[in-house]
Amino acid sequence: MGNKTGINHQLNVQHLKLKLYQMHRIHFLHNIFKPEKFNKKDLEFVLDQFEKVEIKKNDFLIEKGKTANHYFFIESGFFRSYSVNLKGNSITTKFFIERDIVIDWYSYILNKSCLEPVQALTNATCWKISYENSIKLFEIEAFREINRLLLLDNYFELKNHLVSVTSCTAKERYLNFIKENPKLVKYVPFKHIATYLGITDTSLSRIRKDITL
Repeated sequence: MGNKTGINHQLNVQHLKLKLYQMHRIHFLHNIFKPEKFNKKDLEFVLDQFEKVEIKKNDFLIEKGKTANHYFFIESGFFRSYSVNLKGNSITTKFFIERDIVIDWYSYILNKSCLEPVQALTNATCWKISYENSIKLFEIEAFREINRLLLLDNYFELKNHLVSVTSCTAKERYLNFIKENPKLVKYVPFKHIATYLGITDTSLSRIRKDITL
């Protein structure tokens, strides 16, 4: 009798853990896929295609030279994409924060090798979906619209950054950066921020010193 009670207790605990896990998953993904935009059946189908993954600091979410068969939403943590210039220096091309999509559009859509790696700057939690599963979801209009908006957001972010690098002073670039990305300043090495802004470590140190005076 005691053994049966113990088994039932273990099953109840496992069921509770699974329920809490599912609630947490749904709670986060609802930030991306708003329940009011979907009917219940479609939303459940969308959520079922995602898998939770834990990423360690310095691990790669996307690797250069490989084909991107997944994309990701960041629940927690920070990432950066980068390229290496002719002098062998690592140049940050984009930062990724909570709720951002991490995708190599070029590789994912055209089935080409990734040109830039995406590396974790901290331990992170993400939700990933495969290319095959995402294709199934394109039958859902709300899912298609969200993906369209994500693509547009990525384009405008890139466009704004390029304009900033060519038309703003180094100080203006940094002030805009810390205004728009306050969390990144706390957790990301300043050498990565400097290369993203197109300035040297020395220049960034001088700017930060001037701001605090």
